[in-house]
Amino acid sequence: MIRVLIVDDQPLIRAGLRGILELEDDLEVVGEAASGRQAVQQARDLPVDIILMDIRMPGMDGIEATAEICANPTLAHLNVLVLTTFETDEHVMAALRAGASGFLGKGAQPEAVVEAIRLVARGDALLSPAATRSLIERVLREPRAGQAELQERLQVTVEELTEREREILVLVGEGMSNDDIAERLAISRHTVKTHVNRAMTKLGAHDRAQLVVIAYESGLLRSR
Repeated sequence: MIRVLIVDDQPLIRAGLRGILELEDDLEVVGEAASGRQAVQQARDLPVDIILMDIRMPGMDGIEATAEICANPTLAHLNVLVLTTFETDEHVMAALRAGASGFLGKGAQPEAVVEAIRLVARGDALLSPAATRSLIERVLREPRAGQAELQERLQVTVEELTEREREILVLVGEGMSNDDIAERLAISRHTVKTHVNRAMTKLGAHDRAQLVVIAYESGLLRSR
């Protein structure tokens, strides 16, 4: 059973999402929150696996809430799936940097929402290839303050990756799932997952989404 917390400041959207998720046998809505601050508190208090997180909310927004949740080591088992009105919204990039596991547009079909939750819960989902390209283009086009220092530090860390880890990281950066990578490289899904997890540990990434952002910011994937 995948336990879901719905976070949105609009009651109608929360009710709609609850209605969609409660039709599925493997999904359970364990709570709702109308603000980022409520989301942080419920993430601590409730048995949650996945948070559907809105971005724009009064007070603490979804990005701030995501950062606080993902920085808490006691919540490392929890994944955040950001809900946004526009797939290219700059806030999505900020949310991924904060530790979100991916994002989904609010215009998505109900079945897409359900599948996204399942994939993120498995640790397989990142972003669609198109969304990944859009995100990475923004990462490279809009460098942050201290980007040169960050890139230099990450380049040193990237050198610790094995050749296979780098190869798999490139495919992750293209938006491929573990199953897709396993088929491409003719190795087991378990082996792919092991390499991805090792790369995440070495690069200090919370999950696959942050792994790709870090890899591009380090210059690893840009050079391929």
